Amino acid sequence: MNENKLSILSGSLLWLGAAISIAEILTGTLLAPLGFGWGLLAIIAGHLIGGILFYFVGLIGAKSRVSAMGSVRFSFGRYGSVFFSVLNVLQLVGWTAVMIISGAKALGSVAEGHSAIFNNLFWCVVIGVLIVLWILAGLKNLNKLNNIAVLALFALCLVLGFLVFKGGSSAGITGTMTFGMALELAVAMPISWLPMISDYTQNADKPVGFTAASTVCYFAGSCFMYVIGLGAAIFAGSPDVVMILKGAGLGAAAIIIVILATVTTTFLDVYSAGQSILNICPGLNEKLVGIAICILGTVIAIFTPIERYQDFLYLIGSVFVPMAAILLTDYFILGKRDTNKKIDILNTLLWVAGFVLYRLFLKIDTVMGSTVPVVALVVLFSLCIKAVGAYRIKFKAKRQL
Repeated sequence: MNENKLSILSGSLLWLGAAISIAEILTGTLLAPLGFGWGLLAIIAGHLIGGILFYFVGLIGAKSRVSAMGSVRFSFGRYGSVFFSVLNVLQLVGWTAVMIISGAKALGSVAEGHSAIFNNLFWCVVIGVLIVLWILAGLKNLNKLNNIAVLALFALCLVLGFLVFKGGSSAGITGTMTFGMALELAVAMPISWLPMISDYTQNADKPVGFTAASTVCYFAGSCFMYVIGLGAAIFAGSPDVVMILKGAGLGAAAIIIVILATVTTTFLDVYSAGQSILNICPGLNEKLVGIAICILGTVIAIFTPIERYQDFLYLIGSVFVPMAAILLTDYFILGKRDTNKKIDILNTLLWVAGFVLYRLFLKIDTVMGSTVPVVALVVLFSLCIKAVGAYRIKFKAKRQL
């Protein structure tokens, strides 16, 4: 898409809309065994950690005027960028399916008089068609429509928040959840956008302001969605926020929330999937690629039971947390800007080590989660490798003298 520059207001509402989703509410419900106080702390702390990475990764694209996967070339070379583009497309197809099936099941619970199978099929198709229309409209042309949709969503979510918390009495919660695992689930959502944020910041008219506003709006919106999910599970006695709205006589509002939230968020997924595929095959038509991703995600949503996606979130962190740590170290500390290299072997091996470390920290289950220690270790290793390389060059030069 040859889109014009995006304003700070457009970016703010774009990312606020991305944060308002059924998936984020459902993830918030998983934190309920911690109780409201500890759950809220995990939500805020996790989003702060993820938001910092979100901002700085987005700033690379904003300053360099390159897409998310284009910026990966700074650290991993052309082949490395293709590798992460493939992984990003796979996660985005998965996210597209998760969002569509979550929305379809929520809408199916509002509709009556039809079988669950019919409801799922019907609503998956409806949501898929609406996303296709969003793609055809294009990122820039959607500004006004997206702004209206996001503001309407925010107003409806305020009503939902009031309904969730008006009781104020805690219901019996079953299940277990440690603070470290809850923290990582809160980090996971902003982390899932790391391989996409620069697809939008590259079009910013004011790079720093746009990236900062996008980060703040996503942080606020995502925290709010998590808190609604947490509150629904603890205080409303049911994690099904759609049924809460329906019970309050707001069935139509529930349908609007689910449809708009699903379409506005999933559009970003399929758009970025198209950007990643173009990084692999530059000659393809961007909108047609996005439509193909949407159709594939819709088909998967119809035929695959993918409602439980906690492990999916952790897998995303395993892949993209060490990638982001290496990219940030190279760009902001070491000043690497080489996009012509075919592949950076050292950084690739460092990413493999970071992936393994992330999985190990998940098993150890520290109070700091996995992201913080992995980022710290990967940055440290990266700087040590750079220092050793510089020492070897200096030592070799002395020997030649």
